[in-house]
Amino acid sequence: MKEYIDELVKLAKIDKAIDDFTPKMAQVEQRLKNAQKERDEIAKMIEQLENDIKECELKKSKNELHLKELSEKLQELEKKSAQVKTEKEVKALQLEEDIAKEQINFANEEIARLENLCETKEEEIASFKERLKEADEKLAELKKEVEQELEELEKEKEELFRQKSELIAKIPQQILIFYEKIRRWAGNTAVVPVRKQACMGCFMKINDKTYASVIKGEEITTCPHCGRILYLEEEEA
Repeated sequence: MKEYIDELVKLAKIDKAIDDFTPKMAQVEQRLKNAQKERDEIAKMIEQLENDIKECELKKSKNELHLKELSEKLQELEKKSAQVKTEKEVKALQLEEDIAKEQINFANEEIARLENLCETKEEEIASFKERLKEADEKLAELKKEVEQELEELEKEKEELFRQKSELIAKIPQQILIFYEKIRRWAGNTAVVPVRKQACMGCFMKINDKTYASVIKGEEITTCPHCGRILYLEEEEA
């Protein structure tokens, strides 16, 4: 029976090693996801800046149209000024002309501001496009690394499954069923060592009778507190 206990210990360690591959692979894949996210954020910034420039150009066009309308209005006012007869009409036209000129100045200033803004955003886009190029290169390189790492991990995992198959062939079916039954709720702590007469699964002290049974190793002994399979480590022996 001691031989089967040793095999169960090996099997439990292999099962744990197999389960550990899931977080390992997730960690490797997360690096790629982080790089992809960084690249997508840069692309999103470029898209936002391009939309800002479109909006900026639209506002500029509206101001240019308004400027044209104001220029035409000034021309009309000039024509009217030659036809006015009273001082009141002269003052009214002068007021309209002053307002139009103020609006023209404002429109010109706004167009100049929008042109500067568009230019600044174009420079930002150029900078972000350079960063995007670097991010794409980094992502392509990282994809190759990740694929290689995942392939190596998959090979290691397949080797563990091979070792597990060999072990399962040596262990009686009844013992395997018992082990799997415990593993369903205990996970990778289905088989645990005894240290200083305590179960390393629940950390409770076991009685002398159970401890003696573990030492003899003539049968599969479980913890009276948690039900895990117990074994004695070499240093404890």
